[in-house]
Amino acid sequence: MARAAAPSPALLNVRELAEWLRMKERKVYDLVARNDIPHTRAGAKILFSPPEVERWLAARAAGAMPRAAAPATIAGSHDPLLEWAVRESRCGLALLTHGSRDGLERLAAGEACAALLHLPNADLSGYNREAAEERLRGRDIALIEWARREQGLLVPRGNPKKLREVAQVARRGVRVALRQAGSGSRELLDRLLEREGIAPSALHALAETASTESDLAAAVASGEADVGLGARAVARLFNLDFVPLAVERLDLAVSRGRWFDAPLQSLWKFARSRRFAAHAASLTGYDLAAAGEVTWNDQA
Repeated sequence: MARAAAPSPALLNVRELAEWLRMKERKVYDLVARNDIPHTRAGAKILFSPPEVERWLAARAAGAMPRAAAPATIAGSHDPLLEWAVRESRCGLALLTHGSRDGLERLAAGEACAALLHLPNADLSGYNREAAEERLRGRDIALIEWARREQGLLVPRGNPKKLREVAQVARRGVRVALRQAGSGSRELLDRLLEREGIAPSALHALAETASTESDLAAAVASGEADVGLGARAVARLFNLDFVPLAVERLDLAVSRGRWFDAPLQSLWKFARSRRFAAHAASLTGYDLAAAGEVTWNDQA
């Protein structure tokens, strides 16, 4: 029996894929368990990109079954501008935002086609190159600048604790919201503190870490925390005051073999649009002047 045309949704769940391929859902789960079919995970959900599945079907019909390609997923850091662009561009990419280090590992393992990174070098002289040299060398990866972004202290309106510099977050009575270990924001805060001779363990930190920029900002906005380190754009979204500390470079680490696939190209085309630039300006704290420049290229 002929297979139906690919359905319209950008990503399919297990039931929708089974209906399209006219197979039982149990068979789909078996293919996923063996990593025989390209897929991605978003929490507990298993999702499938129709173009990826079409290529998988073509290879299967030709009798060539290579290892499943990396799923159409951007892992790594949470960024409000990227989150908005993926949604509004309808590029079909999924986001898996568990921090820059997590994205680095998922990209290296072939579990994502790209990762958003903002990992400071040990001496704070730059971003992402040291991490790429250490973990991505020999994997045919390039770093492409996404944006520059202001990072600093997110504090309630009026800055009631009068926090003006990073060393002051260690003062007695200042409750600090932290991002999870492995996130670029957490590594930046740790290195800024260490430069001031302050151990990160000296902070009066909340028991639970924030898994996204928005979660951290929400902790400050709700009064649960007095301060956290995050992006100026998130401070604006949550009506918080902002104390600038650094300008960081956000890079998309991309598999060069996947860069010209439709999902990433659709996203990048949208990122060059006037609408994208206008939204970045409205968020505040972004600089797109060097967006698109290759900042590191694996020649191996």
